[in-house]
Amino acid sequence: MRLSHSLVSALCAVNVAAIGQKSTVNFNSSGLLLAAGNSAVQIYAEQNEWPAVLRVCDDLATDFGRVTGTNGSVTLLKDGGAPSLNSSAIFNVTGKTSYQMGGGSYGAKGGIIIAGTLGNSTIIDSLVKAGKIDVSAIEGTWEAYVSVIVADPMPGVSQALVIAGSNRRGTVYGLYSISEQIGVSPWYYWADSPPQKHESIHATNTTVVQASPSVKYRGFFLNDEAPALTGYIMAKFPPSPWGPGYNADFYKTVFELLLRLRANYLWPTQWNSMFNVDDPRSQALADEYGVVMGSSHTEPMVRATKEWNVFGKGPWQWNTNNASIYPFFVEGAERAKPYESVITMGMRGSGDTALGAGIETELLENVVATQTEILANIWGIASVQNPDIVPQMWCLYKEVQGYYEAGMTVPDYITLLWTDDNFGNIRRLPIGNETDRIGGAGVYYHFDYVGDPRNYKWINTVQLQKTWEQMQLAYERDARQIWVVNVGDLKPLELPISHFFDLAYDINLWDKDSVPHWLEMWASREFGPAVAADTAVLMNNYSIAAGRRKFELVDPTTYSLINYNEADRVLAQWQTMQAAAQSIYDSLPTETQAAFFEMVYHPVSAAYTYYDIMISVARNNLYASQGRNSANAVAQHARDQFARDHELTVQYNSLLGGKWAHMMDQTHIGYQYWQQPMRNVLPAMQTVQNLERDLIGDMGVSIQGTNATVPGDDMYHALSSNALTFSYFDPYGVSSQWIDIFSVGTKPFAWNITSNATFVSFSQSSGTLSTNGSTDVRIYATVDWDNCPPGNGMVMINITASESQTTMYDEQTLYGTQYNMPQLMLPYNHTVVPSNFSSGFAESDGHLVIELEHWSSVSPPTSDNVSYEVIPGLSRTLSGVTLFPVTAPSQSAEDGPALTYDLYTFSPSTAGGVVNITIVTTTSLNTVPDRPLEYAIQFDDQPAKTVQYVIDQPAGANPAGWLVAVANAAWTSTSNFTYSGPGAHTLTIRALEPGMVLNTAWVNLGGVRPSYLGPPESHRIV
Repeated sequence: MRLSHSLVSALCAVNVAAIGQKSTVNFNSSGLLLAAGNSAVQIYAEQNEWPAVLRVCDDLATDFGRVTGTNGSVTLLKDGGAPSLNSSAIFNVTGKTSYQMGGGSYGAKGGIIIAGTLGNSTIIDSLVKAGKIDVSAIEGTWEAYVSVIVADPMPGVSQALVIAGSNRRGTVYGLYSISEQIGVSPWYYWADSPPQKHESIHATNTTVVQASPSVKYRGFFLNDEAPALTGYIMAKFPPSPWGPGYNADFYKTVFELLLRLRANYLWPTQWNSMFNVDDPRSQALADEYGVVMGSSHTEPMVRATKEWNVFGKGPWQWNTNNASIYPFFVEGAERAKPYESVITMGMRGSGDTALGAGIETELLENVVATQTEILANIWGIASVQNPDIVPQMWCLYKEVQGYYEAGMTVPDYITLLWTDDNFGNIRRLPIGNETDRIGGAGVYYHFDYVGDPRNYKWINTVQLQKTWEQMQLAYERDARQIWVVNVGDLKPLELPISHFFDLAYDINLWDKDSVPHWLEMWASREFGPAVAADTAVLMNNYSIAAGRRKFELVDPTTYSLINYNEADRVLAQWQTMQAAAQSIYDSLPTETQAAFFEMVYHPVSAAYTYYDIMISVARNNLYASQGRNSANAVAQHARDQFARDHELTVQYNSLLGGKWAHMMDQTHIGYQYWQQPMRNVLPAMQTVQNLERDLIGDMGVSIQGTNATVPGDDMYHALSSNALTFSYFDPYGVSSQWIDIFSVGTKPFAWNITSNATFVSFSQSSGTLSTNGSTDVRIYATVDWDNCPPGNGMVMINITASESQTTMYDEQTLYGTQYNMPQLMLPYNHTVVPSNFSSGFAESDGHLVIELEHWSSVSPPTSDNVSYEVIPGLSRTLSGVTLFPVTAPSQSAEDGPALTYDLYTFSPSTAGGVVNITIVTTTSLNTVPDRPLEYAIQFDDQPAKTVQYVIDQPAGANPAGWLVAVANAAWTSTSNFTYSGPGAHTLTIRALEPGMVLNTAWVNLGGVRPSYLGPPESHRIV
């Protein structure tokens, strides 16, 4: 079960700087004083402890100094012998010669922390033996720890905070938990989060038992690293003999970040680096830090792709060149043996491609059998068959899943690493006896990708609600052995990385409603509690808005300028977010602004600027087609925002004296196909010749819902017609629609607007326009329903122009040489639902749109406790509705849990006598092959229809229609029913499989117009 928000809050109540951590310290003088401004915490550990633990003792002592101004001391306790574990790589890379800090002694002022690992620490083992600490809950477990205040733990020490880990990383996490609680963010280096200052720090008199993490191996993949990360490396680190300097000095910061985030696993950079070759210190350093190394899905036997390119002989083809590849595999395994690794099994083609043109199961089985033989020769077969000794994984990425589907088998001690579709939708999860595999299962996930339909490598586009939904699905379906996420350049994905690892560490803390609360804790940790609430709201909105469509897929055609005010509404949302980011940034102390810029201000401001560019380009092209003088001003605004985009890039790369130089070098404007543009290029715009008068005179008029202009001719309305007609006004839809009046000529003019109805008003009824292109006016026509007569009708609106100092020619050509005064037709339908329709949705403009969380009724939980839950924000518009638990069986189309919606329509008839109902869902995929995602839909008492909207394809290919669905961040599927006429109707929807997430229904009676997000939700009577 998931814990409630109140319980999560209680866990972190004393110190919200630590996310999801059970509090062991406080700042209100309660418990054991550990440190104050004039006293240093003393940290004790045995000299024979794991180097990983001793190094973090050193970090914690420094972290106390960051918070209080006084570094702690580290004392190494001796048991009579010399240190037995090798720290040479740590000392070599860090320049230290010892972990001893500050010459701490028992009599020194300041509280004492004793840290150690069960079986590696004499003092910890003696405290267990004496009954002073109880480790029964963690003994023999993976990465767990106990934290407790102990009286008289050792001679001369009256009281100490003791941290005992079940293994070396358990102790590391216990120590780093204190660092985070006292106010040092895991991102203090990689995102420049400042420490939160405190005058004194006390250990709370409580016992914390932190169980093993939810997922065993939790890591990220540094991938697609050029141009940004590689550019940064080239600027900051000397090159290796083979290319960029991805060396141990770089990786030490990555290792520390992973451990502070309570992760433990890394796939290093792939394309232009060789982790074990570029710097021979790196692998040993990883092991001394306590980081488990792996290699990507396409790099078997702990060998980098580039290693074959540099040192390999012949083609990377097993069927023709296995004699050369075999020793290459042997060397990789032998090199990894001394260290903690997860070994990638199998083989793909060169450069992250398929192994062959078809599914050659026998070939790949031979590869795995040979790899197993190599491992058995090195470790022994018994060790190879024990995933606790020699963990191995086979990643079923892209076409590799097709091998498994074709019947290929691998030993059950090899972890099956299932994958997403590169866009955050998990393709498959364990079924049947797959859950019995001793190697278990895991998930390879993406926050960054290169490939169809479009790269996304620039800034964060991760919808946190989707991450939660997909990863909790994976966890509940027993994919718990490995979670690894592709994070591209690492920066600027700090936010989703933190969220991912918090889920992986203790997923039971986080439920379907947890994202806003998690964001508040994250913001408090990174920027301080004063701005946490506002920042959480901002980044929750950002997460939802960015998740609507990858930035790289947003172009001038994406959002509609004329229907539903869509483009204006979306841009206004981004503008509001940017204003909020600016306000928070301005309120922060100087030392916090850099971190806020990197993680909040830049992505929000860059996103707003990007949207403004694309929508302005669209507006320029529309306005140019209408002959508006303002088209040129809009074009200039787009160019100004294009320059602003560059300024933001420079500001990021120059921050803190260029600390993150080149990290924002990724091109992102001007995509032509899936691959990144080689240079940012502004989309094409048009220039209007504003030195010449339009053929229609000096004034043009357009209205909401059309590209047409009157007077004059264009492809959007009848030739020589001076009239445009609005879409219907009615009490349950829009009561206001806009009219644009604009200059298309060379002379200023006065305009006047009148109508033949007293119940129609205008936001402005007269004015003047100059020719400079910056004074277009948007007027809103509004119907006063209290004074509007019942029934249908049409209002005539006249718009006249007048000019001063006119010539005879001017007076005769106010509307050009062949056109007349523009007229607008405003149709209205003043109708009301009957009084007995007391709740539900009312039709307007020939459609109804329903956010599916707004049901009229919902079935109670079934006998096996299956019910609908709402996941706020898991949508392009509002929320997701899905079945819980996610392990529930398939549901019945006849009597499964139902969502019912009451509707009232006014349309007397429809084309063909049908109503088309489109259901919008998230882009989730069929994770159970023989249980595809389906729903049943019924209109009134007509027979229900079962809709399977995700149609899998063979050989590991993505489903039919996948390219469009992931680009649009939604599946849409349409069913048609007979329309019986106006009146009350009922829509019933049944989700037939857990894992499908319902968003919105569009009930189209003929009035739905083109847009990206669809019409806004219809009027709801409650």
